[in-house]
Parts: sequence; structure tokens; C-alpha cells
Amino acid sequence: MLSKDELLGPLAMHRGDAVVVTCMGVTRPWGKYATGTLDFASADSAMGHTADLALGIALACPWRKVICLNGDGSMLMSLGTLVTVAQTGAANYVLFIIQNDTYEITGNQPLPGAGNLDFAGMARGAGVKRVYSFDDANSYAVQLPLVLAADGPVVVVAKVAPGCEGPISRSEREPSEYLKVSLAEWGRRMRRALCGGL
Repeated sequence: MLSKDELLGPLAMHRGDAVVVTCMGVTRPWGKYATGTLDFASADSAMGHTADLALGIALACPWRKVICLNGDGSMLMSLGTLVTVAQTGAANYVLFIIQNDTYEITGNQPLPGAGNLDFAGMARGAGVKRVYSFDDANSYAVQLPLVLAADGPVVVVAKVAPGCEGPISRSEREPSEYLKVSLAEWGRRMRRALCGGL
């Protein structure tokens, strides 16, 4: 099982100029590694829609890699998105499913089916061709550059130890710039960055 730092540190090193859309329990930790206008925190949006939001960005900007860091609880709420991901064939899309078997951001309640869920199998069953699973830091760190370089869509299931992150406040109390402003304002900033100032 990986820690959040073991998951996010290598990803920050290899992300290049990719958009990174974060969800729930990794939103605040990601801010320790990256806080530019191409980092988007969707933690306080409707739970279950981070993967499809990131997919929409990937389809709108096919020239740029889009990485989604989605919680397993969020993914469980919208499994149909895996079918949509496979059908679109978005070559620039990488979906991480962060599996800790809990709804961390609301108090670590166990997910339905915790301990029995096979997200990699679900992704393959939905038609995703490139699916990777990691539960140790070494193999993840070694293989990550190849995973990110692969034509997508790509699904990565990473088993990560649960933490104790609570909801973000969108205030100056947050440690990272991308968590201090409203969801709408950060969306406008990211759009300008993606569209060359429009």
C-alpha cells in the first residue's frame, strides 16, 4: 500500500505540463506538490463527477495530457463513466482511482464492498485497454513514466493508505493557492491558461 506522498511525489515529478484534476482525500495533499493554474480541485463539487469533468477537459484540449486523481468512493458513485472513458478513446486521458476503501473526506466511512472491489477489473470490463494496478511504492515509481507516456485512455488503480483529510475551506487558511479561491474563480483561471488568455 502506498502513502499519499509516495503516490503524489513521483507524479508531480513526471506530470510535465499536464492538467491535474484532484478529488476528495488527495486534493489538499496535492497542493504540497503543485498549485499552478493547471491544477484543479474539484473536491467541493458534486461527489462522483471528477472523472467526467476531467474527461471533458481532455476532450476539449486533445493536445494536452489530463490526469484525474479520483477517489474510489467518487468512482463508485459513477461507474458508468468508465464506459464513457473507453468509448471516447481519449488518448490524452489518465484516470487514477485512489483506492483506500473509505469515504475519507466525510469521516472514513467504509465504502460498500470495501475489500472486495476490483476497480481494475471494472475498467477492463468497461473496455479500457490500458489498466495498471499498484500497491507498492517501488514498482509504481519505476513504471509511472511509462504509464504516463502511454496512449490513453489509461486507468491506474493505486491502493493508498487512508488519511484524515476533511473538506477544504476555499479560504486563506488553506496552504495552497488553488484551494484558497472559489471553484468558479479557479475554473476561470484554468480556462484562461488553457485557452491562451481568452
